[in-house]
Amino acid sequence: MSPADPAIRTPDQRLRVFVSSTLRELAPERRAVRAAIEQLHLAPVMFELGARPHPPRELYRAYLAQSDIFLGLYGARYGWVAPGDDVSGLEDEYRLAPPELPKLVYVKEDGEREPRLVELLARIKGDDRASYAYFNDADHLAELVRGDLATLLAERFTRATGAPGEPDAGMGGTVELPAALTALVGRERELETVVSLLTDDDVRLVTITGAGGIGKSRLSIEAAGRVRDRFHGGIAFVDLAPVTDPQLVPAAIANALGIRDIGDGTLDEKLRMAVRDRRMLLLLDNLEQVLDAAPAIRSLLTDAPDLTVLATSRILLRLTGEHGVELGPLGMPDLRRGPDVARALAAPSVDLFVERTRAVKPDFELTDENVEDVERICIALDGVPLAIELAAARGRVLTPAQLLERLDERLLELGGGVRDLPERQRTIRSTIEWSTQLLSASEQDLLTRLGLFAGGFTLEAAEWMAEGIPDADILDDLGALVDGSLVRQEDRGDRAVFAMLSTVREYALERLGTRPDAAALRDSHAQYFVRLGAQSRFELEGPGQLGWIERLHEEGDDIRAAMRHLLDTRQWATAAHFAWTLYVYWWVDGHLGEVLGWMREVLDSGDELDDLTRATALYFDRANAFWQDPDDWLVPGLSESAALFRREGERSGEALALISLALALLGAREPDTARADDALEGSVALFREAGDTWGEAMALVTLGRVALLTHDVQAALARFDESLAVARRQRDDLGEAIALHHRGWAEVLLGDLAVARDCFEQSLALSAKLHHDEGVAYGLEGLTAVAAGVGDVERAGMLLGAAQVVRERTGTYNAPSFSFHQQFVDGILAGPDGDALEAARVRGRRLHVDDAVAYAMQRSTADATAPVT
Repeated sequence: MSPADPAIRTPDQRLRVFVSSTLRELAPERRAVRAAIEQLHLAPVMFELGARPHPPRELYRAYLAQSDIFLGLYGARYGWVAPGDDVSGLEDEYRLAPPELPKLVYVKEDGEREPRLVELLARIKGDDRASYAYFNDADHLAELVRGDLATLLAERFTRATGAPGEPDAGMGGTVELPAALTALVGRERELETVVSLLTDDDVRLVTITGAGGIGKSRLSIEAAGRVRDRFHGGIAFVDLAPVTDPQLVPAAIANALGIRDIGDGTLDEKLRMAVRDRRMLLLLDNLEQVLDAAPAIRSLLTDAPDLTVLATSRILLRLTGEHGVELGPLGMPDLRRGPDVARALAAPSVDLFVERTRAVKPDFELTDENVEDVERICIALDGVPLAIELAAARGRVLTPAQLLERLDERLLELGGGVRDLPERQRTIRSTIEWSTQLLSASEQDLLTRLGLFAGGFTLEAAEWMAEGIPDADILDDLGALVDGSLVRQEDRGDRAVFAMLSTVREYALERLGTRPDAAALRDSHAQYFVRLGAQSRFELEGPGQLGWIERLHEEGDDIRAAMRHLLDTRQWATAAHFAWTLYVYWWVDGHLGEVLGWMREVLDSGDELDDLTRATALYFDRANAFWQDPDDWLVPGLSESAALFRREGERSGEALALISLALALLGAREPDTARADDALEGSVALFREAGDTWGEAMALVTLGRVALLTHDVQAALARFDESLAVARRQRDDLGEAIALHHRGWAEVLLGDLAVARDCFEQSLALSAKLHHDEGVAYGLEGLTAVAAGVGDVERAGMLLGAAQVVRERTGTYNAPSFSFHQQFVDGILAGPDGDALEAARVRGRRLHVDDAVAYAMQRSTADATAPVT
């Protein structure tokens, strides 16, 4: 997405703000800026330290290339100038920022500035594309940043709504593609071919094929980036490397699209709804291990006429209409013409080797003395990019001659063990094997263990898996794996995340399979995430909520892998406990449908379950489907769950089961409000005994809903106010958003639309901050009713259309909802303004979700005349 494009990203893949500054000098200001950016539901991109083995300049250039706004923060210092450079990283970041990026520049007023910083600021002042402002302290800076970013969002909203000819975009903002830390070398022809196919209206499926490590993923990401302006409905990147069951491919795609699986319908149906009218690109990476999912992909293409799929696989999918692009080795040098530096560099394989060697040894040069050795290295490695990169990583300590000697010896020795693999695959497998032979015993052991991580992993996770390795020094050993390009490092805010390429991970898992302690190590991997779940349980109910939800979302692949291991090894009690500790995460991130399936597996196992395990599994199985057959299935199951929790002395568990039981009683063929009220009163008492304020707030909200059903609006309002007070005391943003939403409807029923508007706005802002899609939809629907109630037809229609798209694109359109906006809308549709509302609804469907939130938070003329509390 170019900054000039009005499209703004979805909550899961937010608009990115690159923050440029010196680090230590402006640490408080950086923290304030980060908070201000996150409050506006945007993503701060804050370069801290260069990730080995990539030079810092490569890293922040990659960050800048994928950012949407440049924010410069300047104090007194010009910053460090690295040896061989003529400017500091601070100035270089400003120079490298793409010209089309909006630039917001903030300068601290006090203090003497270094001369070179004075010169830089003078040039920035003369840049008519930059906004320039002074600040006094961190608080003043945060206020300026919030205001300026809000203005930028409003401007983008204006452009988006002013283009009636734009295709339906809805929530389809461009999904963030993985950052490319290196240039794409020697693939110009293949890139041109893929881009040409993706821009052909008659081409719906493109598959890039080739051996592992040949560069399929890198090429696909580059091609997707080149055509992003063509796909107004967005680009969804789906990494299928952690997926081994073809039946789980729809779930992986749904997760990438931000679709919530809450058990209220099939994922296939939700996927069709999410993509049916979007001109979007679906990038499916590493598809070869789940080729049996090809029929599901064909079905998706059939149901969504504007969808295009770009896949990477070692073999073709064999689907009708598929266009294959085979990726072979990089071009290699011709030794017959004798050594020549200029001619050698013209060979892409040599060019790549030199570039990657300079990443670890900046002073490396291709010379007349070493050129032939480098050429022979590239030929020995068959021009396979990953093999070349692995070899070049050793250039920090070995000359090309030494590297060639060791490489020849090891490849000859190791090649015999992989004769059953295709030629290019033998090369990469042998090169990985050779690379590991250069590691110490503890480094090799660590590499094998780290192969268990399905996604990225933290230093803490690596330390956990390294437990028991003789003579291990985790920092040194992990550093050696990064330096050898066997493990990749990426900085995410204030922490580093590590990952393996799928090819290296395959090799590590093969090695793991030959070890007698493989089962114990798999169990250790699962236990790390069980421990993480226990650690996060209460953090998810307080002020650390947002950070934990984001972290658990990032760790989602490994959380699923851990659960799968527990179920496969029939560790039912641990699996149920794991599911219970992550309840809030499953809910907010939209995975309760998955949990339902897991817990049904526990119940159907035929094994004898302890009371707590059965109580937990029953709760998830029944509570997640409370709109299905309440009389004969839900009420008995939830009653049993509550009784089992009670027997075990689990007050919070019993209380939560009682809330769901109350909802089931209210949804029965003959609603039993008295029994539901008793269950909820008991639930509140139990939560209070347990000191569970999050549960108490939820129970109070449900009591308020019961009061509304009996038309006692004042009693309902009192309950919602109680819930709101509890949530605010706990600093629970999710609980506060829920209480405010319900309070808003009580005020609507009491006729005070101004107070209702304030409640809905606050609820919407909190939901957007949490990336809670269902809460965003609720907020938009509440404000739809307010707009309709004050006669603002245009605003009501716009918000209605935006809310509908949020629900359709996130899979929450079937779930029962606590919203009465439709009756307000129906009143307008039945009158003379019906056509105007419908036209506005269509326009509202074109809004990206962030645009819709920004629009909803703006006060209309009718709103401005209403009283504000």
